[in-house]
Amino acid sequence: MKRITLLLVFQITLLLSCSDENSTMDEGIITGIDVRECSCCGGFFVEIEDSTYRFYSVPSESNINLTNEPIFPLYVNLSWKMRDTLCLGDEIIVLKIEPR
Repeated sequence: MKRITLLLVFQITLLLSCSDENSTMDEGIITGIDVRECSCCGGFFVEIEDSTYRFYSVPSESNINLTNEPIFPLYVNLSWKMRDTLCLGDEIIVLKIEPR
């Protein structure tokens, strides 16, 4: 009986300690469009904490349309991750985004 109880406590602790990468949102500022002309350029600049990154698109379920946003900076909350394949090293994938 002790073994089953210990196993159950361990499993519950393990489940509670797992974190979903989409669960936390960072504050960011979309500062504008990357208009440079190079093979890896394009997209939008976003400042998160003290770093500047670029992303190419927002999720389809987002209510932000960056092609029609007339004024930058745009203050947002976003969930993101680094791209697996980097070209200039500053590319991210936006998983979730919402205006602040």
